[in-house]
Amino acid sequence: MGLPMAENMLAAGFDVWGFDVKTVDASDNLKNRMISDPSAFAAKVDTVISVVRDISETEALLFEDQAIMRPDDHPTTLVLSSTLSPRYIRDVASRMPNDVTVIDAPMSGAPYRARDGSLTFMVGGDADAVQVLMPAFEAMGEQVHHLGPVGAGAACKVANNLCAAAGVVAVRRALKAAAAYGIEAGKLLDVMRTSSGATWYGDNLQKIDWAGEGYDPANTMGILEKDVKSFMDALDGVDDMTTGPFEEAIIEEIRRMEPLS
Repeated sequence: MGLPMAENMLAAGFDVWGFDVKTVDASDNLKNRMISDPSAFAAKVDTVISVVRDISETEALLFEDQAIMRPDDHPTTLVLSSTLSPRYIRDVASRMPNDVTVIDAPMSGAPYRARDGSLTFMVGGDADAVQVLMPAFEAMGEQVHHLGPVGAGAACKVANNLCAAAGVVAVRRALKAAAAYGIEAGKLLDVMRTSSGATWYGDNLQKIDWAGEGYDPANTMGILEKDVKSFMDALDGVDDMTTGPFEEAIIEEIRRMEPLS
């Protein structure tokens, strides 16, 4: 997701610099703007948009292995665009140096929408700081929703992704049942797109890069599992809200997912 987002910002005229622990297949323009040393990267940029997988990678980037927020010469705006629990987002904000503004801006749309610049952003943070970043969000997406203080964007995203995960599970089960009845997958999906069974996953199955994956902790289905767990963590201790059997059933179905044939 991060690579096409950076490409779109660069195309829009932003002064973009990239950092990744892995070698990325970037365009020539962006390839020349990749910085391999995290300390040099931290000193080079004022605003970081973090698009890493999970809490572990976020901790490594910000505080541990790469530690870009540890040096005296660190970025002053941190945008967390990973799907993370809002409780963790607020914890990160509490550990930042006093001169750092934290905004959470997870996005939805999958890699194909990152490439065409049509992502949906769910944003939490100070209104003035968010307004400053609006041109950057608009270079990467079509819908930008400012939902409240830090953590609000993540709260919306994990709720959204619970529905997305349930949709993936339901569509996969429906496709398997249809096959057992001799109904072609394409015909079922065509009907669902114009019926009450319409879902983002089913409607866009041919466009979504990871749509046919089976479960692996390291792939996008593994990320979907992580997102459901982030939803559960977000509600831990919230009055009148309990999580358990429903979310655990979704996780179990994700873990049983086999590749689409």
